[in-house]
Amino acid sequence: MMDPRDFGLANLPFGIVSDRTGRRRPAVAFEDRIIDLDALVDGNQLDEESLLAAETLNAFLSRGRAAWRTVRARLQHLLGPQADRAERGHVEKASLPRDAVTMHIPVAIGDYVDFYSSIEHATNLGRILRPGGDPLLPNYRHIPIGYHGRSATVVASGTPVRRPHGQTKAPDADAPSFGPSRLLDVELELGWIAGPGNVHGEPIAADAAGDHVFGYVLLNDWSARDIQGWEYQPLGPFLSKSFATSISPWIVTLDALEPFRVAEPARDPQPLPYLRTREPWSYDVELEMALQTARMREHGHPPLTISRTNFRAMYWTLAQQLAHVTSNGAAIRPGDLFGSGTISGSEPGTQGSFVELTWRGRDPLALPGGESRTFLEDGDTVIMRGRAVRGDVRIGFGEVSGTIVG
Repeated sequence: MMDPRDFGLANLPFGIVSDRTGRRRPAVAFEDRIIDLDALVDGNQLDEESLLAAETLNAFLSRGRAAWRTVRARLQHLLGPQADRAERGHVEKASLPRDAVTMHIPVAIGDYVDFYSSIEHATNLGRILRPGGDPLLPNYRHIPIGYHGRSATVVASGTPVRRPHGQTKAPDADAPSFGPSRLLDVELELGWIAGPGNVHGEPIAADAAGDHVFGYVLLNDWSARDIQGWEYQPLGPFLSKSFATSISPWIVTLDALEPFRVAEPARDPQPLPYLRTREPWSYDVELEMALQTARMREHGHPPLTISRTNFRAMYWTLAQQLAHVTSNGAAIRPGDLFGSGTISGSEPGTQGSFVELTWRGRDPLALPGGESRTFLEDGDTVIMRGRAVRGDVRIGFGEVSGTIVG
């Protein structure tokens, strides 16, 4: 459930909603309400035509940072105590109860890239997959590593996820076989969404990230580890990742997260010049992941929190990811999605995937009612939440969830 305290004037995340008519339009979350931006533009309370009758936020994202800030400042006025009586009347007409709307993916996603930017996650996987060797590959501290995913299978929070089929090969088998994944996993991530793009052939400087990134969503990069283990050499993830990626419906803007910027982790060696920035791009965002099995639901057991971690320690930041992905002249477009990679810590219970939490099945998770899990079973629901808190300022991301179906 969304906590109204997470969606005050300091936040105002953007999304796309529909009501019982089915018509989609842009909105922001405010306390326990949904504010219809289309209605505010139509009522001459917002001067931003890209939000009028818009079914995605892409046109608004293309307008750039100045337009984003103008709209946000106007909304803070309209929803704040300084609004006059007429303005409050317009806001009231544009307000909807949360349970009266359906949330949708907020943008049309043209491209999706997922990075591998937590050094703790990379180290954990290295120790699992290459015991006794160097857990990090030689390039990790030099280059933001990523892969191109499939934008057509990015789905909204709450969408059921069908267990994927694919080729797997048991260690003692002579040949691979085809069938359902038995090592189905999740990856707890944040994803940033691009604003104005660049001209093909013209890289974006790391220090220009604020002009090209609109904000963050929660992201779950569902992963079939057994399919991945057979297919990833030599070109990396493919069918093990492309079957589903879930995102939360509200985009939390970079301006809302500004008070939560923190110093970046130390890097050795120093990144190459094109990956250096004059200001930090790490954020102090608390994250948690919960699991509820079908049996837990049947017996009235609430979801069990299985991991708590923080986004602040990511080795590679959005500014470096943006600079790197465009460094060869590749173009990005408004609405493109970029995953952070699994967000993990080094302490028990801070990892963002089952392969780490259970050490690839060696240490099963104990659940209520005597159940245990190493990887996901049919009927399991995974819920991820995010929040940034400093004093009285709270910025919530809501949640991203999905249930495995056979």
